[in-house]
Amino acid sequence: MSWQSYIDDHLVGTKVVSDALICGHDGNVWATSPKLKATPQELKKVIDNIGNTSVLSENGVMVGGVKYMYLSGTDQVIRAKKGKAGLHIMKTTQAVIVSRYEEPTMPEQCATITEKLGDYFLSVGY
Repeated sequence: MSWQSYIDDHLVGTKVVSDALICGHDGNVWATSPKLKATPQELKKVIDNIGNTSVLSENGVMVGGVKYMYLSGTDQVIRAKKGKAGLHIMKTTQAVIVSRYEEPTMPEQCATITEKLGDYFLSVGY
């Protein structure tokens, strides 16, 4: 299965996730939906700070030129929000999944879809 099919079928195809991308830990994008325009530099900065609550709380989360307010996270996950939209980001062994949702989707719905795919990636070594 191609990286793009994970975006199209398992994330955006669910109608829960509005936009998504999958990248490596270096920030280089492997696959993306058309409307999510994030640079490798933005992604690398986010990836380097996963688990660093103080930096994320102070600076927010910048993806696609949009600054989101950091809500919470772990050493694998970032949750962020801007207005009626938000991000759920999950870091796996070799990849990072960035999912963006918009109202009426609830943050928990996006988290479930994103983490289900992330758990699959972890189970196969990605």
